[in-house]
Amino acid sequence: MDIIEGVRIKQLKVIPDERGRLMETLRDDDDLFIKFGQAYLTTAYPGVVKAWHYHKKQIDNFVCVTGMIKLVLYDNRENSSTKGAVNEFFMGSHNAILVRIPEEVFHGFKCISDTEAIVLNIPTEHYNYDNPDEFRLSPDDKSIPYDWSRKDG
Repeated sequence: MDIIEGVRIKQLKVIPDERGRLMETLRDDDDLFIKFGQAYLTTAYPGVVKAWHYHKKQIDNFVCVTGMIKLVLYDNRENSSTKGAVNEFFMGSHNAILVRIPEEVFHGFKCISDTEAIVLNIPTEHYNYDNPDEFRLSPDDKSIPYDWSRKDG
C-alpha cells in the first residue's frame, strides 16, 4: 500500500509491568509532533461507521486505545501526488499505532471489534464551536471509492 502524502505512522511504545501497562501516544519531542490543540476521546459500538469528514486547517493524530478499528483515509486533494489513493489501517488493542492525518484528507473509521472501540484524537487545533473546521459526507457517498462492508479473505 502506498501511503497517502503527508500521512505518518508511529509504532507506539507500550511499557507493561505487573500492575498493568503504560502506552505513550504523542510526545512534544516526536519528529511528527506539530502542535497541540486539544485531546478528546470518541467511541464507536461494534460495526458502527463514523465517516466521512476532513478539516481545512486541522491535522489529526488518531490512536485506538481500546478495541479495534479500521481507519480509512481518502486523498481528494487536487495538488497531491497521491490524489485518489485510499489507505486502510487496522489499529487498536492488537496494533498499537498512531496515524497522523493531514489537512483535507477524508477520513473515517469502523469499529471492527466485538466491544466498543475508544479512539483518542490529539488534533493540532481546538474545536471552534462558532466556526467548525469540519466538512462531512455520508459514509456511503459515491464520490469516495470505498465500501465499508466486511472483506473476508
